[in-house]
Amino acid sequence: MISLLDLFNGLPDIARIMLALSAVAAAGLALGQVKLHGVGLGIGGVLFAGIAGGHVAKALGLTFDLHVLHFLREFGLILFVYTIGIQVGPGFFAALKKSGLTLNALAASLVGLGVLVAVAIHLVGGVPLPAVLGIFSGAVTNTPSLGAAQGILREVGASAAEINTPSLGYAVAYPFGIVGILIAMGVVRVLFRVDPVAEAEAFERTRRAEVETLETLDVAVRNPAAFGTPLRDIQLFGDLGVMVSRLLREGHLQVPHPDTCLHPGDVVHLVGPREKLERMKTYLGQEAEVTLTTKGTDMRWERLVVTNEHVLGKTIGQLSLADAYDVVVSRVNRAGVELVPTPALHLQFGDILTAIGKPSDLHRVAALMGNSARRLQQVEFVPVFLGIMLGVILGSIPIYLPGMPTPMKLGLAGGPLVAAILLARIGHIGPLVWFMPPAANLALREIGIVLFLAVVGLLSGDRFVETLVEGDGLLWIGCGALVTLIPLLVVGLYARAVKRQNYLTICGLLAGSMTDPPALAFANAMSASEAPALAYATVYPVVMFLRILAPQLIVLFLW
Repeated sequence: MISLLDLFNGLPDIARIMLALSAVAAAGLALGQVKLHGVGLGIGGVLFAGIAGGHVAKALGLTFDLHVLHFLREFGLILFVYTIGIQVGPGFFAALKKSGLTLNALAASLVGLGVLVAVAIHLVGGVPLPAVLGIFSGAVTNTPSLGAAQGILREVGASAAEINTPSLGYAVAYPFGIVGILIAMGVVRVLFRVDPVAEAEAFERTRRAEVETLETLDVAVRNPAAFGTPLRDIQLFGDLGVMVSRLLREGHLQVPHPDTCLHPGDVVHLVGPREKLERMKTYLGQEAEVTLTTKGTDMRWERLVVTNEHVLGKTIGQLSLADAYDVVVSRVNRAGVELVPTPALHLQFGDILTAIGKPSDLHRVAALMGNSARRLQQVEFVPVFLGIMLGVILGSIPIYLPGMPTPMKLGLAGGPLVAAILLARIGHIGPLVWFMPPAANLALREIGIVLFLAVVGLLSGDRFVETLVEGDGLLWIGCGALVTLIPLLVVGLYARAVKRQNYLTICGLLAGSMTDPPALAFANAMSASEAPALAYATVYPVVMFLRILAPQLIVLFLW
């Protein structure tokens, strides 16, 4: 009778690999959902399931085509970093302004301290460099860093055993990498006697003071100096941050145009920040006793989504909606932030416009803008693969730095990430739109990281148990704890004691610096504040780039 083992070995190479990877992925994802006191391995469970699968495969004498496994590993890594870049790209450069500069400086310091600790472990502790690279990546729970480490080892001609060694170091250091960041958050909280609820309230007060929330105000025109003056001359079409969206004249509500002249008794509905509304009210007259609403009139307001590639990149002023369509846009919602529709504002895919006008006119503007909810849920794969292609090319360009024996490359982990950030920031080139629905982005990202971790686990599983039990596994775990805790504690305590950063912001900073979603989830559970997620998103792109760059620099200087 044919045994299951014989049946498995009789399958084609691709079928064996797909069966093994599917089993590893399913088991690993299930393992990652198991939590102890609210903490679990998360996506890291796939790595350990892969290691177990690799160990079992060795014991049973199973073999897999290494070329196929290597392709799947690199393809998974590319998908993962590319989708991350697409997600954070639109807000990346804005995050570098104001407080973003401070947070990114702290995050970069944390990465630098980790590199110094790793280098000291190699030079002082005598731990082999390939193992140190894996320990460094696992201790900070950064998978692309592991990919970059293995890639640079291949570039400098390391042996197959040396190329696989980082996977072992990564696996033994990873568990404490998850726990260590929670320990660091707890230490900061205890030492400074932090109340997360009070920190959340303080963050919201600061945020409200910094962000100009758009409000509305109905103003009765009483100033004779304004009579007979076109609205464009008073700069009420967004030039000064205030937009007029409705005009009541002799009991009739109408759409204001740039050349509409103000008359005595007119009432205008203004949209803008409170301070600017008050200044405009002082000039025009006084707050009106009536409320300008579209109810009971022949006018309506609708939210229209920009999905038509023909208007992408065009400005509000170029479209001349008031003159051409008798419709005025009162505000633009972009990625959750409300903007005044200034004439110079360029439209981007996914912008949500609040438009006011008659139903027939709004219908024409909706057709112009696209207003297709279906487009927002579709993935345009031509831009996806073009972006990946550009990323691979970018990652293959040699960068020559003084004093380095070999040129540095961004590689398959860094090239697609940088390309995706730039393309997502640009938004579109002609009909090509670099927008990806969040659900699709998350699905591709999860598929990518699962493929990468499953293959890494299978390739290193045959040596993991031996390394942990008979080799230097316990030493590596201790080294990983140092790489995890020292930078986290130094930066976390400094950020609170010296920089006076909000505790929840510090938690997001630490989670983002470790590129650790489970830690972010833990921070979010402390309060309903958005502070951790905002800090995480602010530092994530820079940290991801530095984490990928760091092992390459270590190898080029110390190999």
